[in-house]
Amino acid sequence: MKVKTALILCAGLGKRLNPLTLKKPKPLLELNNITLLENTINLIKEIGIKKIFLNTFHLENQIYDYLKEKNFNVSINIISDGHEILNTGGGIKNMMCNSDEKNFFVFNSDTVWDLNYLKYIKEMEKFFENNNISNTLLVVNKKLSFDKKLNGDFNLEKNLLTKNKENQYIYTGCQIISKVLLDNTKNSFSITEIWNELIKKNNLFGIDCKNKFYHIKDLEIYNKLKNKV
Repeated sequence: MKVKTALILCAGLGKRLNPLTLKKPKPLLELNNITLLENTINLIKEIGIKKIFLNTFHLENQIYDYLKEKNFNVSINIISDGHEILNTGGGIKNMMCNSDEKNFFVFNSDTVWDLNYLKYIKEMEKFFENNNISNTLLVVNKKLSFDKKLNGDFNLEKNLLTKNKENQYIYTGCQIISKVLLDNTKNSFSITEIWNELIKKNNLFGIDCKNKFYHIKDLEIYNKLKNKV
């Protein structure tokens, strides 16, 4: 049941990075002379994934052109959100509809991925396979976040994710999710709606990542990371 396909979310407007993202889509911003998108693709290749879908909306022609110029030596299919942005859940669902696979890795391209994530992603995949479940999220304790202003998304105990006022864990931007979870959803919705429903059923799972977490949330963090990472 090995997961064979990865989805990358690339459609967002990136408003918190204006004015940079008025002229360039967020995934094409660079750190250390490498785009966030290339960084994400490189990690996916290291996992052993040979098929990638990514969605586009904002300044999408730039992403088309960028991928034409680069040779990543892996199958990459671009799926446009269309005339309206579909939000995270809708974007994922739209990409899934173009594949016969049942289970997918999903990556946010605004996390600064590195090879230290590999062992945790492998652990996540093994947990997903061994427990015959429909989702697993890679999460990190907020103490490990470079951006100290980030709020926690979840609590984690024995691989079970919950929520309360004292959430200690942040979603890293990597998950494995089954297509079946999105069967009866709208075209445009947030993936957090799915997570919240699963939490109600004690059915949302997580893996604790011990990496330092770098996430490009806004212009302030991006400028700080340009001088650090």
